[in-house]
Amino acid sequence: MSNALLKVTELKKAYGAIQAVGGVSFEVMPGEIFGVIGPNGSGKTTMFNSVLGQISPDAGSIELNGKNITGLSPLALSRRGVGRTFQTLQVFGKMTVRDNLIVAAQEHKGTMFSRMFAPGDSGLGEKADALIDQFRIRHVADKAAGTLSYGQQKLVDIAMAFMAEPDLVLLDEPCAGVNPSLVGGISTLLKDLNRNPKFGKKASFVVIEHNMDFVMDLCHRIMVMVEGRVLAIGTPAEIRGNKQVLDAYLGN
Repeated sequence: MSNALLKVTELKKAYGAIQAVGGVSFEVMPGEIFGVIGPNGSGKTTMFNSVLGQISPDAGSIELNGKNITGLSPLALSRRGVGRTFQTLQVFGKMTVRDNLIVAAQEHKGTMFSRMFAPGDSGLGEKADALIDQFRIRHVADKAAGTLSYGQQKLVDIAMAFMAEPDLVLLDEPCAGVNPSLVGGISTLLKDLNRNPKFGKKASFVVIEHNMDFVMDLCHRIMVMVEGRVLAIGTPAEIRGNKQVLDAYLGN
């Protein structure tokens, strides 16, 4: 029996005659940072959205902690311990950074109406403050999120994903649009979350990202997708030395 936190088996998704994902299988272990790379059109986003319940796969299974979660809605997945970030920011621009984090923790409970009009901080202020400190954004905690730089908003967006204490967080291009000078800081932060969790358990990630240096530095293992299929899975060193990967994707 597998001890995998996330187990994806023979996942398939087609759009008409186009096989976007053609039988993808992989496992993510507890405490692992697992990267997914591949050229545009390789099926990364379709696979990602299938795991997250954004779309329904045609075939295959997805298990979290040994339980089948295939086809569950994003809300149901959130309540089972799956967090995510999107390519585009999902912050509330007019709310303070601290309130953004509090609302994010409320998101997996009740309705949008009940979350927006809940009294006070719903007992989540201490948790929000702990993440604010870990993400080193205390100096902007009381500012409206929409007034921050894009990189700072990206940090807020990632912090929001951790407010519900998820078992697994799927990060969709965390470096997209971020000033190159901040990319190293995001990598350091994610490593810190993985090694030194605030809430008693190691954070596990699946990361889709085009920045190869970022992925190679951050991830324990990397999966390479090409044309909807898995070309290789291995450590950064193994992926760097894989001739098929070099020929198909890295190009050097």
